[in-house]
Amino acid sequence: MQLSGNTVLITGGATGIGFALAEALLEQGNEVIVCGRRRPRLEAARARRPALHIRVADVSRASGRKALVAWVLRRFPALNVLVNNAGIQRAVDFLHGPRDLPMADEELATNLAGPIHLSALLIPHLRRRREAAIVNISSGLGFTPLAAVPVYCATKAGVHAFSLTLRHQLRQTRVKVFEVAPPIVPTGLSGERERPEETAFTMTPQAVAKGIVDALRRDRYEVALGAAANLHRQRDKLFHAIND
Repeated sequence: MQLSGNTVLITGGATGIGFALAEALLEQGNEVIVCGRRRPRLEAARARRPALHIRVADVSRASGRKALVAWVLRRFPALNVLVNNAGIQRAVDFLHGPRDLPMADEELATNLAGPIHLSALLIPHLRRRREAAIVNISSGLGFTPLAAVPVYCATKAGVHAFSLTLRHQLRQTRVKVFEVAPPIVPTGLSGERERPEETAFTMTPQAVAKGIVDALRRDRYEVALGAAANLHRQRDKLFHAIND
């Protein structure tokens, strides 16, 4: 797809992959809106990139999603790209029964319900654009899950299935559906500190952003990056290797 002249909404765009992608798309000549739950992080992102548009929004809540869409369509009627990037990861241990269910519910609402609802709310608008795209950020753990974070893995598997089916349903429209699955990216997703280095098992947010931009440029609708490609290819074998 065309990489310049777009109007892009990125959820969870103040830090990590979302912010790195926002920077990359700004450099390509796009108008970029980022949203997130924490105003200080959003303002810090705009301080680094003054061309960014920011909006406080909680995409885990129905009211937050509807308010975000209403604001975006009012302020940016040329919107033609939605990037469903917002995500959280929690260690949920079902040996404790229902103790961790509030965290599980938060993951389900943010990681899975958020992309599904935002896509549904925006598809009528996106279908009217000359070229449009929905970009879902899944994870290698959606293919080969890590037992310590079972709900996160389940939500990312759900994002993968949703991307496949949504792409099929929209196949005769102008809306392209992309899915990009990164490996581990130290971004603070589960509380860890963001680190600039890259290893055999991790990628930096900037490297992931580069992979997303390349997928858009080449119309590669399903892409697993770095070590996530191995998780995609060897899901059954690796599941037992990392969990037994």
